Amino acid sequence: MRARTKFIIGGSLVLVTVGYLMASGIKETGVYYLTPTELAARINADHSFYNVGIKMGARVVKGSITRDVASQTITFRATDGAQTYPVVYHGLAPDTFTDEVDVVVEGRLQSDGTFRATTLLAKCGSRYEQVPGQAPAGMPQTRT
Repeated sequence: MRARTKFIIGGSLVLVTVGYLMASGIKETGVYYLTPTELAARINADHSFYNVGIKMGARVVKGSITRDVASQTITFRATDGAQTYPVVYHGLAPDTFTDEVDVVVEGRLQSDGTFRATTLLAKCGSRYEQVPGQAPAGMPQTRT
């Protein structure tokens, strides 16, 4: 066998192996991003969807946050306006985590309907929004 043929066969094997490893890695770490309503629809269509890795984007229901400082457990309800799920998170919450804030929780929906979150991200839009009727910082106020 000539050197060029060996090189082509070896290169092809390396490319196929790298492609396989990339595809299997993406499949293992890929996560669905759903709203509570989309999650409910998936569960109704396929009951085996419980315990699947999911990222859920929702809003915290006002007055639903309870914190257990000793165990660092936070429970709250997350909704998109149509569907609501109870969420349990173990760990420290971001400073921006409050009532009615938009959150992204990553975890798994249990068969009892509770979403067990391993990651909790909270959005803080107020830091970047201009107060109505006020000029941006560093800009002079105009009076009318």
